[in-house]
Amino acid sequence: MSQTPRYFNRDLSWLEFNERVLSEAESQETPLLEKLKFISIFTSNLDEFFMVRVAGLKKMVEEDIQAADSPDSLTGEETLAGIRKRVIGLVARKYKCLRDTVLPGLKDNQIEIVPFTTLETHQKEFLQGYFSKEVFPVLTPMAVDPAHPFPFLTNLALYLLVQFKGVNASNEALIDIPPIGLVEVPSVLSRLIPVPSAPEGKRWFVLLEDLVAENLGALFMGFEIASSCPMRVTRNLDYTLLENEVVDLLKSVQREVTSREHQEAVRLDLAAELPENVMRLLMRELRISPSDVYYKQGPLMLSGLMGLYHLPLPQLKDPPFNPRLPRQMESRDDIFSLILEEDLLLHHPFDSFYPTIEFLQQAAHDPNVLAIKQTLYRTSGDSPIIDALIRAAENGKQVTAVVELKARFDEKNNITWARRLERAGVNVVFGFVGIKTHSKLILVVRRESGRLVRYVNLSTGNYNSSTAKLYTDLSYFTANEAIGEDVSTIFNLLTGFNILSGESKLRRKVSMPSFKRIILAPIALRTRIIEMIQREINEAKKGAKAQIVAKMNALVDKELIDKLYEASLAGVEVKLIVRGICCLVPGVPGLSDRIHVISVVDRFLEHSRIYFFHAGGAREVYLSSADWMPRNMDRRVEVMFPVEDSDYREAIINNLLALYLADNVKARVLQPDGSYKRLSPGLSEPPVRCQQGFIEMARLQGIKSIPYEEAMKHDSIKEKGTRPVARGRRKGGPSPTDR
Repeated sequence: MSQTPRYFNRDLSWLEFNERVLSEAESQETPLLEKLKFISIFTSNLDEFFMVRVAGLKKMVEEDIQAADSPDSLTGEETLAGIRKRVIGLVARKYKCLRDTVLPGLKDNQIEIVPFTTLETHQKEFLQGYFSKEVFPVLTPMAVDPAHPFPFLTNLALYLLVQFKGVNASNEALIDIPPIGLVEVPSVLSRLIPVPSAPEGKRWFVLLEDLVAENLGALFMGFEIASSCPMRVTRNLDYTLLENEVVDLLKSVQREVTSREHQEAVRLDLAAELPENVMRLLMRELRISPSDVYYKQGPLMLSGLMGLYHLPLPQLKDPPFNPRLPRQMESRDDIFSLILEEDLLLHHPFDSFYPTIEFLQQAAHDPNVLAIKQTLYRTSGDSPIIDALIRAAENGKQVTAVVELKARFDEKNNITWARRLERAGVNVVFGFVGIKTHSKLILVVRRESGRLVRYVNLSTGNYNSSTAKLYTDLSYFTANEAIGEDVSTIFNLLTGFNILSGESKLRRKVSMPSFKRIILAPIALRTRIIEMIQREINEAKKGAKAQIVAKMNALVDKELIDKLYEASLAGVEVKLIVRGICCLVPGVPGLSDRIHVISVVDRFLEHSRIYFFHAGGAREVYLSSADWMPRNMDRRVEVMFPVEDSDYREAIINNLLALYLADNVKARVLQPDGSYKRLSPGLSEPPVRCQQGFIEMARLQGIKSIPYEEAMKHDSIKEKGTRPVARGRRKGGPSPTDR
């Protein structure tokens, strides 16, 4: 850049995050099937990006509205142009990685996706029989000509566009309606079809679309096939519910989920170039421009190749790891007595999600438990969480579930299991129209010795047993009375009238409740964070130590970015661990000299939010469900809560945050020009891979019970070549965050 900007563009910054995902696939150290996994994640990420962000930008450009959620000064047109240029380059890299590395590597390991035409006669006959019995009955050929209007193409579905030989338009007036056919490749069938009688020791597969393409003549009877081209349409899945137009939130969300499937197209993927008149037809019918068309140099929908990942080939994957139970649970049958005695902190996926399930299951059956309240953002219908809430209601407990219907891409699932909860007698509350309930809270009220005790779980991640194995999150159990009172107040707010939304008329007529420990958005989160940053600024101006370490998924909020710039200028040391979007520009003289930003992309998706403030030596640590984005501060119910247990607080500072900051294997450093520089250990510096360190710490009984230095000396880390530098806090020594 000729001139360093004050802010990075939100959407272009997100593409840089997805580039880091792709670079994991390109890395020589990544096992072969893990490369395929990262390619699949990159592809799915990009699909969601187009369905929401690109769709929203296109709508704003059409309506001449300037984007308000990115702090930079790029116009919508400039952002879209930058997105297209970057996406074309990234997608080319993805297919190069697949073509030059992944597929040859699989072939070397006796796994191959082969063209149908290269097979032996008996193999073709077998697959033809499979097609006739299993595929043909599912297919529907759709002709497009003057008598058949262009059909609706389902979002992200894979189609074959078919052209015919010797078929022309009936007259010159219809020359722009070339006769073509469309066949949807059914997603209900396996994308990878095993080939029988492959050479000994080999696994051969044919792609489903390849098999369908070989049999198009059976679908379009009497017409000779000239060619077929795989294609896919991405549609706008963004929606906004206006508060003054919603009478029934559930019905409104159901209606939006149904209708958005028919929203406008925002991207067309093609596996090959098409004749000009066919392209004109597609662009006219889909209402897209040439800038919305992307040509791919390989199979579309690469996430469909993930069937290969599940082959029994452990040597081509990361070493297996089983999450551990915390040592406190080894000698306890009653989780309530454990929590009453001491707080419990889980670090997923290194610690098992089982204690959360056990917490709810014990509450469901315990005769002393009177009430259970929980927020639910993303979970699955067969989740043990849902089962425990249903069992609790059946056992006569007062059970309340605050369900967020508007959780992006999970609306249908949430509606389905919310109905299941209602049928079981759970009080289901659907939150508010103009604000999402994103906080992760469980409250259990239990009668003990003639008094009521509140047990609370607060988490940085969703109550989902599947994602708890894939995402890094922190889950905190406590019986702290002040926190319990705060959580009770939050649930009363969530189940009462909407006084939280900035659009709510009631907000101006009532007094907001006060909280003893928890900081709540949208009421006070941004204000309190700014106050904490200002406190560090004041300390720095007095010449005292001042430091902020913040780990989050995204940093977009302009006010908070500006406050961090002010802190840097005042002499505050700011270290940021930002997985994805970062609109802050670090390392700029006279603006952000003392701000250092890293991003860690590794085996597990970084998802925890941790905020450390030196606070004049008090060393405060907060965990949160919120990133530093305008939506989290203004349009979501979020919580930020202090870690009260001093041992856990020091463990988070000295073991978790210190190890993230020490990572020189999977960490990338954000540069002032917006690029990310991958770190690598120096000749005299041992390699440090934080997630491998967390695995070893879990094996050695967790971040609290095992000193950081001892965990890092473990033999298995030395053997893997990932032994972190022993930078833990020793008695009388400095904290690693002092670096």
